[in-house]
Amino acid sequence: MPLTLDALNAASEADFVAALGAIFEHAPWVAEAAAARRPFGSVEALFAAMREAVLAAPAARRLALLQGHPELAGRSARAGTIAADSIAEQAAAGLDRLSEAEYARFAALNAAYAETFGFPFILCIKRHGRASLLRQFETRLSSDAARERETAEAEILRIAAIRLDALVEGEGRLRTTGRLSTHVLDTVAGRPAAGVVVELAEIVGDESVTVARTVTNADGRTDSPLIGGRPVPIATYELRFYIGAYFCRTGLTLPDPAFLDVVPIRFGVAEPEGQYHVPLVASPWSYQTYRGS
Repeated sequence: MPLTLDALNAASEADFVAALGAIFEHAPWVAEAAAARRPFGSVEALFAAMREAVLAAPAARRLALLQGHPELAGRSARAGTIAADSIAEQAAAGLDRLSEAEYARFAALNAAYAETFGFPFILCIKRHGRASLLRQFETRLSSDAARERETAEAEILRIAAIRLDALVEGEGRLRTTGRLSTHVLDTVAGRPAAGVVVELAEIVGDESVTVARTVTNADGRTDSPLIGGRPVPIATYELRFYIGAYFCRTGLTLPDPAFLDVVPIRFGVAEPEGQYHVPLVASPWSYQTYRGS
């Protein structure tokens, strides 16, 4: 059963804290503080109360909140002894499937960061691809202590907002998700191109990691977004359209091999909560794209 805002407003304090105590890692005191401010008319208002509880807490308690977060791809994460939400978040980012060399790199970065700032590196990893995550890690190591503490707290609030919005149903949802979609238009026939195989891959250095593979429907679109219902991770992506096979099926007389076979479009996502629509407008001899919405 989904957890509703009405049910939370009517719950006992103990049940309220039991339901929301893990939104902030190892910090049920945030939910305890929010419980006293019920009822909430929206999920936004509930999150605002939790955010204010964090920002109003004494410095020592706020530092403990930072220190309670797990390292990214650290020993505890690999052993599965961190909080369930953190396990799922790190797995979704592929941090449970690194090579030994990659684990060693994270271990070195984690050690350097903890020695410099006194708490683990904290990043809302649902908003970042692996390359962006590592760039953030390396860049923030050179930050000053006061700025980095503010940044880490802001990232904790991002993590909590995503967790809360996924858990609680009600009015005034939080803006925590983005969307990446596509469509294909056949300019020869002047109609949507159905049956085109489409792949989406994240580019990480020289590596290409497949994110989604689907086929366009009768409207030339995919039945669901390539990425939706969550942030679109900051990353470089490549859409691959298997347009050659499509045009061969249309009965056109084409050279063998066809001039266009797989059309790759490489693009970047910098707004995880943004709406990205990356279409393909194609003939057997040319194509174009643009950023739609």
